[in-house]
Amino acid sequence: MPDPRTPVVLIHGLWLHATSWQPWADLADEQGYQPLAPGWPGEAATVAEARRHPEAVAGLGIDEVTEHYAGIIRGLDRPPVLIGHSFGGLIAQKLLGAGLGRAAVAIDPAQIKGVKALPPAQLRAGFPVLGNPANRGRAVSLTAAQFRYGFGNALERGESDDLYERLTIPSPGRPLFQAAFANFARRSPAAVATGNAERGPLLLVSGQADHTVPDVVTRSAYKLYGDSPAVTELKQFPDRGHSLVVDHGWRAVADHVLGWLARQGIPGRDTRHP
Repeated sequence: MPDPRTPVVLIHGLWLHATSWQPWADLADEQGYQPLAPGWPGEAATVAEARRHPEAVAGLGIDEVTEHYAGIIRGLDRPPVLIGHSFGGLIAQKLLGAGLGRAAVAIDPAQIKGVKALPPAQLRAGFPVLGNPANRGRAVSLTAAQFRYGFGNALERGESDDLYERLTIPSPGRPLFQAAFANFARRSPAAVATGNAERGPLLLVSGQADHTVPDVVTRSAYKLYGDSPAVTELKQFPDRGHSLVVDHGWRAVADHVLGWLARQGIPGRDTRHP
C-alpha cells in the first residue's frame, strides 16, 4: 500500500552528514509526514566512514547532486516537500523550480546565480576551499576553528566543537567554486528558475548572524523571486548562525517550518492521495 503521508525530503549541504537531520526527521514523523534524509551521491552511511573515504565525493558538482535527488523524488508516490540547508537549500530551490516538489524550504541557502552580494564574512568562510584552485576536484575537510567561524560563531565554543566532532564530513569543493563564479558563467549550475509562476510555495530562512551565508545573501535571493506570482516568503532568525538546523535552537526553526507548511495547506497526511 502506498504511504498516505506527505513525503519530506531533507537535503543537507557541505560538511554536514545526512544523519545531522535525524531530529528533524523524528519531528516530521511525529507530525504525520514521511521523512527521508538521503545523503549526497557516494556519501557513506556513517560520519566515520565518510571521513575515511573523502575520495567518494570528490569532484561532485551542483548538477550531479541535484540529479541524484531528482531521481529519488521521481521514485516517490507523490511530490514531496523539499527542505534544504546551505547547498541543500540551493538544490531544493532548483528542484522546486523544475517542478519536482510540492513546496520547498531553503534554510541559509547557498548563493544562487543573480545574487551579487559578497560580504567579507562569506569570503572568509569560503576561503578554506576557494583559497586553493586545486580544491575544485577535491573533497575538503574543515578544522574545528574553521567550522566555528563558518557554522558555530553564534554558539559557545563547547557546543560548536561538539557539533564538529559528531556531524562533520569532508565535502566536495566544486559546488563552492560553481556558486562563487555563477554570475560569470552563461549556463551556471547555480541558476534557479526564480521566475517560474507554476511552482509550489517557497520559504527562505535566514540566520542573521550567519557567516557562511550572510543574511544579505538570502535577502538578495528573495528579491530575485519578485517577478513570480508564486508564494515566496522570507523568515529571519536573529542571532542565529549557519548551524541553526543542528544546534540547540534547531527546534524553533523546525517548528516555524512545519507551521508554515500547515499554513500552506500541506499537512502530514496527504488527503488528496488516499
